[in-house]
Amino acid sequence: MPDHNYFSNLIWQIADLLRGPYRPPQYERVMLPMTVLRRFDCVLASSKATVLAEYERRKDKFDGRALKVKLNKAAEQRFHNHSPLDFEKLKGDPDNIATHLVNYINGFSKNVRDIFEYFEFENEIERMHEANILYLVVSKFSDVDLHPATVPNEQMGLIFENLIRRFNELANETAGDHFTPREVIRLMVNILFIEDDELLSKPGAVRKMLDPACGTGGMLAEAQNYLREHHRAANLYVYGQDYNSRAFATAASDMLMKQVDHNGGGENIRYGDSFSEDQFAGYTFDYFLTNPPFGVDWKKQRRQIKQEHDQRGFDGRFGAGLPRVSDGSLLFLQHMWDKREPVRPDEHKHGSRLAIVFSGSPLFTGGAGSGESNIRKWVIENDWLEAIIALPEQMFYNTGIGTYIWILTNRKERRRKGKVQLLDARDMWAAGGSEGNKRSLGSKRRHITDNQIREIVRCYGEHAHGDISRILNNKDLGYTRVTVERPLRLRYRMTIEDKVRFLDACPSLLDDVQDIDTKLGREPMYDWNATWERIAGLLHERQSRWKRAEQRLFRDVFTEKNEAAEPVRKNDRRNSYEADIALRDFENVPLKDDIDAYFEREVRPYIPDAWMDRTKDKVGYEINFNRYFYRYTPPRRLEEIDADLKQAEEKIMRLLREVMA
Repeated sequence: MPDHNYFSNLIWQIADLLRGPYRPPQYERVMLPMTVLRRFDCVLASSKATVLAEYERRKDKFDGRALKVKLNKAAEQRFHNHSPLDFEKLKGDPDNIATHLVNYINGFSKNVRDIFEYFEFENEIERMHEANILYLVVSKFSDVDLHPATVPNEQMGLIFENLIRRFNELANETAGDHFTPREVIRLMVNILFIEDDELLSKPGAVRKMLDPACGTGGMLAEAQNYLREHHRAANLYVYGQDYNSRAFATAASDMLMKQVDHNGGGENIRYGDSFSEDQFAGYTFDYFLTNPPFGVDWKKQRRQIKQEHDQRGFDGRFGAGLPRVSDGSLLFLQHMWDKREPVRPDEHKHGSRLAIVFSGSPLFTGGAGSGESNIRKWVIENDWLEAIIALPEQMFYNTGIGTYIWILTNRKERRRKGKVQLLDARDMWAAGGSEGNKRSLGSKRRHITDNQIREIVRCYGEHAHGDISRILNNKDLGYTRVTVERPLRLRYRMTIEDKVRFLDACPSLLDDVQDIDTKLGREPMYDWNATWERIAGLLHERQSRWKRAEQRLFRDVFTEKNEAAEPVRKNDRRNSYEADIALRDFENVPLKDDIDAYFEREVRPYIPDAWMDRTKDKVGYEINFNRYFYRYTPPRRLEEIDADLKQAEEKIMRLLREVMA
């Protein structure tokens, strides 16, 4: 049986017919809906005659909804087409093919017609008709056999992914916005269901899963494949949302053709921006699985998200905090986790598990008190973060950066409570875009083999320290950001220039300043507190009372910082000093450490006059893989380096001699 690459290449060859009227980045406007349409045509082929007979018999007796139910039943699908046309008949009338193709699409049930509206396909039909290529495209597609017996659902999903990747490479867009490599999804799904064998083995078990950035639906499809292979008795109802109209239409059509035995009309895949148009508000889910776009800003949704954060707090989705506008990844985590199922076994509510792919940024971006750190704090202090898996670089089609899988749950096993597992799989990869394919696919130059997936899952399940596994207490990931102050040291000196500056601002104080100048002189003084004591005494004798602003200005004008000066005491108290803001520093003290002991050990020996301002303490969290998986590599011996340099010099000289000869 031909594989998905064969069909992808076959469809890709048809795209050459569009050259001229369409630029290559525009090919997907035609090829995706035509592929979907041909798939629908093949799926319905065996029941076509039955549906047409049922339509003629029932069309005058039943209203829209009742008729739809009858025709869907006749088609043995959750959709139907009551048009007498199909791809073969469309070829029979080249002159009227545009009209017939539109009529054929309008013969589908509403759930399919809606999909083609999101594709905006009628515009493309007209455009191809005017360019005299519509008949050729339809004819070529009629020769592509996409019947489920030839192309199973999983293979069909791979065809969609292959085509989307190619089209987005032409358009220089981010294919990662639409789908995730299958081996990454398999790893995520294995980890997501790893603790749930008992729950999923119960006959008739029903579980719900959401992907709020579902793209073409590949992650949801892979999750269903896993359950069909391992837990046939369980039903996994999948739901998704996406704002990319073509990706949404592809996912919706794919789900319609699969054996998803709920939401009979296929409305489990919904269109819209998950942040500003939450299509599943009020729902709860047992599982969450997603790969949100990396580093995508949320400027367009900023007003609405901030309003929800400010007004609703934790009663809304974003109570934990708002990340920087340039990266909304952690908003997806909060959006999903707001829909978690509570843990109430008596009510058959068993909590939720979540798997999400992030770049490295959400691990450590933002210091204590920032939106990102507060979100990490919320997740970790509530003991929801179960594990993070570091993946190899160059695993995704649109980026070569390192990526991480976060696993959250509100029903940790007893042995995992209060702990987080870090798995370092960065060196577990094989060359090539996928198993059996050594070629790179866009930026994807590496893949994880099935054996490597099994090894990662095994280490995850063992939950023990090892070469690629670390078990940390929640507190190990946190720290207190302590403010370290140093005293302000001021040297006093009156000069003619400074005197002029001060009197320009306060001319009424001329006599006072002249008296101060005469009595204190022009020599520098290195103890501001003692100096001001003398000045205050002079002013008292003169019965002169200065305003606070005038006192502050006098100090600003006639003093400057000097390391040799005495510390400036605060309100004349002997052991309390004013802080020099310019010398303010911060220490991140691990939560497991005693802060006072840490300060005496790590700060006091180097800055004897420093002190801590504990009123400004902030607790933050970050996850630094290199800290826990650092491997020391000793430097090479000098003899080896010299030998390599000598060898390189000899090679250069040899090449120069060849050029000169």
